[in-house]
Amino acid sequence: MSSDVHAVTGAFGYSGKYIARRLLDAGRNVMTLTNSLHRGNPFGDRIRAHPFNFDNPGKLAESLRGVSVLYNTYWVRFNHAGFTHAEAVRNTRLLFEAAQTAGVVRIVHVSITNPSKESDLEYFRGKAELEEALQTSGLAYSILRPTVLFGKEDILINNIAWMLRRFPVFGVFGDGEYRLQPIYVDDLARLAVEHGSGGDNVVVDAIGPETFTYRQLVESIGRIIEKARPIVAVPPTIGYYVGALVGKLVGDVVVTRAEIQGLMRGLLYVESAPAGSTRLTDWATDHKATLGARYAAELSRRVRS
Repeated sequence: MSSDVHAVTGAFGYSGKYIARRLLDAGRNVMTLTNSLHRGNPFGDRIRAHPFNFDNPGKLAESLRGVSVLYNTYWVRFNHAGFTHAEAVRNTRLLFEAAQTAGVVRIVHVSITNPSKESDLEYFRGKAELEEALQTSGLAYSILRPTVLFGKEDILINNIAWMLRRFPVFGVFGDGEYRLQPIYVDDLARLAVEHGSGGDNVVVDAIGPETFTYRQLVESIGRIIEKARPIVAVPPTIGYYVGALVGKLVGDVVVTRAEIQGLMRGLLYVESAPAGSTRLTDWATDHKATLGARYAAELSRRVRS
């Protein structure tokens, strides 16, 4: 490998694919670490793929030998029989250690807004633990903290639209007045690539230019796809069980209790200047014919990977 190799975790997945594409467009030599070697490689021979080898840290480090910058998007959305937050934290620590052993110069790490080691929510606590691990590793770093991502392969925004297309009413958890700041996945990728060339150790709130309450978000999507529905406030517990019922129908996990709690606590909102420029309402308008036309299943993506 040359000394200017850039490694992306999950380049065949969601955000990793956008980062990899931007790196290739910039003329970088790119490789990926992935659990999905059997997936079709959308980049052909332009990207070499290596398994994570979390069970063999020596091989993991060897695959990173010669890499100058590592872009880490590896994580799991919720606990499941086949994957857990605890496993994701453990594996990511192994990844950081392997990068250090291999001589990687810089890590651009995707985290989440408002991580906290004191949080009772394992998602936010795990992200905080990993930020600390990276910050004390001795490696140069940029930590990017997005909230909700949107884009062609998105799950949350797409599935809100899917429900609006199929149900006569839409229920929001509680009053729906908690806020979130979605960022376009390619804006996050641009930010990641820019920080790959940086020198300082920084933490950036990677938020989009629009702030919505959850109720406003649903209203905006409904209006754009011409499926405006009555929005009703439901107790969070009832909302969770309705989501579980829909999940059984589509064979997926629609929402978890922890996700509802994080949303209602305002953990997807920060008082920062936007880092992205693409407005969700503009993007949704451009894609209104296909937004929510099909349900996007998290579990089927994980099974395929």
